[in-house]
Amino acid sequence: MPALTWSSKALPDLKPADLILDSVLYPRGFGYPEAKPESHLFLGDNLRIMASLLPEYENRLDLIYTDPPFFTNKRYPARIGRGEDSRRPQEWQIAEGYGDHWEDLDAYLDFLYPRLALMYRMLAPHGTLYLHLDWHADAYARLLLDELFGRERLLNEIIWTYHGPSPIRRAFNRKHDAILVYTKGDNYTFNADAVREPYNPNTVKTFASSSKAGFGKVPDLERGKVPEDWWYFPVVARLHSERTGYPTQKPEALLERILLASSNPGNMVADFFCGSGTFPLVAARHGRRFLAGDISWRAVHTTRERLVDTMRTPFTLYREAIAAIPSIAFDCSVVVSNLTFSLKNPPPLDYWEIDPAWDGKIFRSAIQARRPNRSAEIPLEIKIPAAPTNVCVRAVTVDGSLIQSHI
Repeated sequence: MPALTWSSKALPDLKPADLILDSVLYPRGFGYPEAKPESHLFLGDNLRIMASLLPEYENRLDLIYTDPPFFTNKRYPARIGRGEDSRRPQEWQIAEGYGDHWEDLDAYLDFLYPRLALMYRMLAPHGTLYLHLDWHADAYARLLLDELFGRERLLNEIIWTYHGPSPIRRAFNRKHDAILVYTKGDNYTFNADAVREPYNPNTVKTFASSSKAGFGKVPDLERGKVPEDWWYFPVVARLHSERTGYPTQKPEALLERILLASSNPGNMVADFFCGSGTFPLVAARHGRRFLAGDISWRAVHTTRERLVDTMRTPFTLYREAIAAIPSIAFDCSVVVSNLTFSLKNPPPLDYWEIDPAWDGKIFRSAIQARRPNRSAEIPLEIKIPAAPTNVCVRAVTVDGSLIQSHI
């Protein structure tokens, strides 16, 4: 079978990450402190993180969705302002998001290939991988997946189409992404009934008006149809209720369709390039356990914020020992009254949380407050679910710096 080769192609020796359990989060107090977390969030290089998870999760993951850098050779800033005019980008408040810069194509393939190989190893025999890219590198990635899975294991090439402005004047506007779907074996999960959609009204009208429509084959019009392999979902820029400000955020409906089609409640799913956290968010909403991670602190922080607003079960945050989290001194005061904690004169905050019984090692976040997606006002008062014994407060400023105070 033809294979894609380049001068530096190799599967490197695996160097597992030195993972530190940073915190256990109990969203809005659910499960505190007894419930055992079954979902996990990771900060660090996903190649090393997957290598460290391999002994426990090899051949165990039911579904992996992965949305790596696209080989665009661009930098993507994050919007951290609230209530800004989307038509005036020069006035946006921005911070570092992530970079998609590479010396050349070989360097990009050196990055992508070993990560795909580890994902293949982590998939269960019935598991499915969805790889999300665009025209920059999807052709190369397909050859790599053919090599890893076997070309016969390509289930679909899904085209996600969308609208939006474009500066292109000498070509057709590029307004679609490609999602390559590979299964590890024949006994893969595909829940057709979970993703059916209504037939087009014109189709319904046609079958109602003519007995010859469909050459005598009449579909179950009430049940609906399984979607084709081209999907239209609006980009997040048009979905005001979902926007976090994180660059290249994917719409929830897109990832929800993937999740429902290729996994079942209780399954373990994964996204090792989680970005803004949309995939673990929809996974938690539909009763799946998850592994999710990113090398960017901004991404992991954004994911954590969204999860504590959605989940009803605890999850953990691990960080690679060498992963740096920006921090500054905590220069505001905390007022405690019964089970209510109030921050006084803090710097502009994006998020804060409380461990009422801190052991000096693992932060057990019993309750959290976050800045709403469309408002600059964050609650500065929190009620905790248990009497405090040794209180620690953590917060993240609008620019992403961590602040911590032991009361």
